[in-house]
Amino acid sequence: MNENSTILVIEDDKYISHFIDLSLTKEGYRVIVAESGSEGMFMFSSYHPSIVLLDLGLPDRDGVDILRELRTFSDVPILVVSARGQESEKIEALDLGANDYVTKPFYMGELMARIRVAERAAARVNSQNAESIFKRDWLTVDYEKRKVLVDDQEIHLTPTEYKTLLLLIANKGKVLTHNYIIQKIWGTGYGDSKSVRVFMASLRRKIEKDTTHPRFILTEVGVGYRFSDL
Repeated sequence: MNENSTILVIEDDKYISHFIDLSLTKEGYRVIVAESGSEGMFMFSSYHPSIVLLDLGLPDRDGVDILRELRTFSDVPILVVSARGQESEKIEALDLGANDYVTKPFYMGELMARIRVAERAAARVNSQNAESIFKRDWLTVDYEKRKVLVDDQEIHLTPTEYKTLLLLIANKGKVLTHNYIIQKIWGTGYGDSKSVRVFMASLRRKIEKDTTHPRFILTEVGVGYRFSDL
């Protein structure tokens, strides 16, 4: 954990924000709390936080609008923490650029784990482009040579499978919705959820040693996929 990390909590429920504040401060984070969307945007500009914890049910503005506005100018990790647990609402938030979604009520241990994942992802942003080789356990990706190896043996991926793997690796630890993957791989108006599932199944057969217990490509049921950050 980066002890200099500042976390902005945009939450109007004082009990929850106080609980989060105490827990994160105990872990060494600097915590800034905003009780409305407008106050949250002001504090974001003033304090430049490392991570944002965003409630969707704010008194003055819908948290979805805050998320949409933040993503127009910032890539800071945003974790939605909301009582809205509908699958469609989770997908909308993730499609708009949220890094993760935690449904209330939640365990603080789970929230802390999600924060650590977001921190690791953010720490890699600047170094990701400089990497020429990605290696995790038995999987190796040589970006310069466009080669993928399993146990040091080169495997063949189709152009779409290779592009999909790079997208997943570039967003390690982040949930990618079906729609997001479709837009990035096929473009708007092409592909569907079934196509995504087919390509993910094919990719798993090539890089996973046990497709029933995947090491790398994890399924977020009803939402999309996540490349393991562990």
